[in-house]
Amino acid sequence: MNDRDLMENLLLLEKGVCDLFLHGAIESSSPQVHQAFVQSLNQSLELQEQIYGRMEAHGWYQAQQADASKRNSVKMKFDPCC
Repeated sequence: MNDRDLMENLLLLEKGVCDLFLHGAIESSSPQVHQAFVQSLNQSLELQEQIYGRMEAHGWYQAQQADASKRNSVKMKFDPCC
């Protein structure tokens, strides 16, 4: 297993953790529990962003730009009034 594989695994795990914290916040039974999940979610989102940034810096994870026709298609799908 190389560094890229390890970073991909870390990113996937952190995304999973974010998902769990989000659901915990949604399903929380009290304001204190909700706040604890929200704080943990924010910390995990920051860590996920750091991992992504390092992967992007190494050229291991690059976002692709969508062309205008694809953007317009998605926009019409979710906002048909415009």
